[in-house]
Amino acid sequence: MLCGISGEAPQEPVASKKSGVVYEKRLIEQYVNEHGTEPSTGEALTVEDLLPITSSRIARPRPPTLTSIPALLATFQNEWDSLALETYNLREQLARTREELATSLYQHDAAVRVIARLTKERNEARDALSRITVSGANADEMAVDTEGLPEALADRVDQVHQELSKGRKKRPVPKDWVTPSQVAAFEVTATNALPVAQTTSLDTEGAYAAIGGLQGQAAIYAVAADSLEREISVGEPATTTLWTGSKLIFGTSNGGLKVFEAGNQVAAASEHAGPTTGLSIHPSGDIVASVGTDKGLILYELDSLKRVSRTYVDASLTTVAFHPDGHLVAAGTVTGDVKLYMTKTLEQAAVFKLGAPIQALAFSENGFWLAATAKGQNSVTVFDLRKEGDAATAKVLETGGAVESLAWDFTGQYLATAGPSGLTIQQYAKGAKKWTEPFRNSTGAVAVRWGESGKTLVAVNGDGVVSVVGVKA
Repeated sequence: MLCGISGEAPQEPVASKKSGVVYEKRLIEQYVNEHGTEPSTGEALTVEDLLPITSSRIARPRPPTLTSIPALLATFQNEWDSLALETYNLREQLARTREELATSLYQHDAAVRVIARLTKERNEARDALSRITVSGANADEMAVDTEGLPEALADRVDQVHQELSKGRKKRPVPKDWVTPSQVAAFEVTATNALPVAQTTSLDTEGAYAAIGGLQGQAAIYAVAADSLEREISVGEPATTTLWTGSKLIFGTSNGGLKVFEAGNQVAAASEHAGPTTGLSIHPSGDIVASVGTDKGLILYELDSLKRVSRTYVDASLTTVAFHPDGHLVAAGTVTGDVKLYMTKTLEQAAVFKLGAPIQALAFSENGFWLAATAKGQNSVTVFDLRKEGDAATAKVLETGGAVESLAWDFTGQYLATAGPSGLTIQQYAKGAKKWTEPFRNSTGAVAVRWGESGKTLVAVNGDGVVSVVGVKA
């Protein structure tokens, strides 16, 4: 007999007078009290309709194997043997895993040591190479430090030079470009503190600005919206920033270049033995130049980020800039020299001297002026590329404070300067052949760039605070 509710043998069986089904008494009584019906048929049922069933109680027998002490001992012995075997297998497996882990850790440690040794040897070789100076009658024959551009890129440099230089003099000022009266009315229109500590550099592209810092963080700022557009983790201290098209490039303190698109790293290179100190893009958009404290000037093909040309100089380099026509590249040294090289061959074309470590360089869009400033100097020197020696100094512009960054506008009329004491705009009137200073304020900055149509200046200080200067609407 099995209970119609639990399906088990009832301890106190009762039967329904209406259906004859057997139930456990406590279960059916509880069901009737709650529902008032019989579980199997659904008919009305009361406790009085239940008929007790009496039968002899039979104790459930124990399993045959557990009916005696010897059988119990044998069962326990079997369980113990199984447990002992399982424990042994687990210990054996643990020992093998430990051996494999120790072997892997040893191999990893050995690989790290080999990589560290090779990296050290490479850096020492680069440093030794950068210290080599050639002197004597056969110096020209022994100059082996320079690598020229491949033929295809050299032809591209020539093509861009011809195209840009041909139309430069006839190029009109864009209709919507900023006017002198608007520049004179410039004021701070927005400030925004971005999450980039120890900011070192800034570059702009369209209506956006990118900044990088020594804590390995970078950020993209929407100028018109005055908002943080995106944060980027560079992973290494960012010493310099370059934005060209869709590619955002950071030079790092480890001597590398990292390229980002849409916030994701897409390429990297490491050619300098010391920190990368400057970046510049060729007018063609195909070649990137970098300089570093290892005294190296390196040209890369942008798409592959492969080194295509290199030369070493006699001093650490601080900054670099391409001529707007692309046939020249200028590099500043810690000894106060501004060295000009032919882009195709990296042969030295000219040297200008400032007497102190070069802080910033900027070519004018007119094609024949180069602005430079040195550490500790409260002025900007404008060199005329058409002249040599002392005659090459076209103008010395007093800024009233140290200058850390320079930026010419697209028309070559305005030269923006930035430093701890503030921002200035130096204007050259071509008709009057005269320099003036239509704008000056006390917004300290480490870098400055022109915004769209020259109607804004974007500057950033060392704490990551971006300031936008322009005409208030």
